[in-house]
Amino acid sequence: MNSTAAHRLSKVPEVTLIFWIIKIAATTLGESGGDAVSMSMNLGYLVATAIFAAIFLAAVFAQIKAKQFHPALYWATIIATTTVGTTLADFADRSLGIGYAGGSSLLLILLMGSLAIWYRSLGSISVDTVNSPKAEMFYWLTIMFSQTLGTALGDWTADTAGLGYTGAALVFGGLLALLVAAYYRTAISRTALFWGAFILTRPLGAVVGDFLDKPLNAGGLALSRYSASLALFAFILTCILFFRQKPAKQGH
Repeated sequence: MNSTAAHRLSKVPEVTLIFWIIKIAATTLGESGGDAVSMSMNLGYLVATAIFAAIFLAAVFAQIKAKQFHPALYWATIIATTTVGTTLADFADRSLGIGYAGGSSLLLILLMGSLAIWYRSLGSISVDTVNSPKAEMFYWLTIMFSQTLGTALGDWTADTAGLGYTGAALVFGGLLALLVAAYYRTAISRTALFWGAFILTRPLGAVVGDFLDKPLNAGGLALSRYSASLALFAFILTCILFFRQKPAKQGH
């Protein structure tokens, strides 16, 4: 496949600063939006998970069927993974009673397993090689596991570890800063750094989302989950409309 054809087939965005800004906003929206449906609407974690899982599957199907990169479709699919990740993690941690530590451990195993099988099947887990339906399925499955893990990890750090929402946000923000430094200062695999950053942005978004809507006596700002979700959605839509995103250049 020549480079022009490979570029044309790319349906994931180039990883730039705006990519990470939208990713953090999307993960925060996933937390507030997921909680709005499961808690504010009183539908419960299981029903909310079923709703968001259906949306996630429909979005992934549309993404795989698409012939080219569509920013709105891509980010809608990312948001779908964050919302289903939020309610699924809450269901596992709270309704099934396995706790944040158990949920985080299980999801970490699933995430590592997804990456390992992806690498064994296709020889690479780099986003530069996501140019086939099989690679896309691995890509979205891995992202869904990472988003779910991030929710459990964020809750574990903020609640069980006692750091609170701002403390947890500082921890995950600091870890992301270390990855940025490693990107510019070391020769560590760019693929490893990408997935490390992708995973860490989820718990950061989770604790920021909780900080926005949790009660004042729990360390939050007590904002409406609906208004917070709408504001985040508007911000993401503005970024998509005003900042042109190019499809990633595909590997051979």
